[in-house]
Amino acid sequence: MAIRLISFKTCPFVQRAVITLKHKQIDFDIEFIDLADPPEWFHRISPLGKVPVLEVDGEILFESAVINEYLDEITGGELQPRDPLARARNRAWIEFASDMLGNLYNMKMSRDEERYLRYRNTLADQLRRVEQRLGDGPWFNGDQFTLCDTAFAPFFRQDSVADGKLAVLDAADMPKTAAWAGRLLALPEVRDSVVDEFEDLYLAAMRNNGSYSLVRLAA
Repeated sequence: MAIRLISFKTCPFVQRAVITLKHKQIDFDIEFIDLADPPEWFHRISPLGKVPVLEVDGEILFESAVINEYLDEITGGELQPRDPLARARNRAWIEFASDMLGNLYNMKMSRDEERYLRYRNTLADQLRRVEQRLGDGPWFNGDQFTLCDTAFAPFFRQDSVADGKLAVLDAADMPKTAAWAGRLLALPEVRDSVVDEFEDLYLAAMRNNGSYSLVRLAA
């Protein structure tokens, strides 16, 4: 089986798929494109014009949650709860994590204080909901590492750029979430799921967009 992942170097949704591929030790090739100027073939294979796209023996899959469920199912399915209700709850929280990633991007790329604070306050409220949901760990569902963990890990990676100086996650306010984030970021499959130049590329995108976050950092 030939697996090719189409990626953009700072995309957190691609990172979800890379984490799962590495966690499950699935052989794959990765091809990076410039989403600002994608090649013509990408428009033909990506119905939404977004990454990730997974090509499996010539067949195309898109949307990170769908890709991750497929990757799990073809390799034993242990990253999803067996109980249908628990599995459905996980899917709901994965969607919640997707919304958080969108809010984080909008916060980091905001050019003015009002917009920045609006997204930051929304994210803080969302993180408090996560804090209330978490148990004793070590993972989102307790002892079982699941696709919920792979879904949230990219949020914590992007929130931690610049040595955490721009982070929304407050360990004093959200100790369980901070501990969970620390465990996720220490995993080899999470650590190695981004390119070596990830921080530089991410911060450069913020600078190019006139990010208010960096204004606060420089103050």
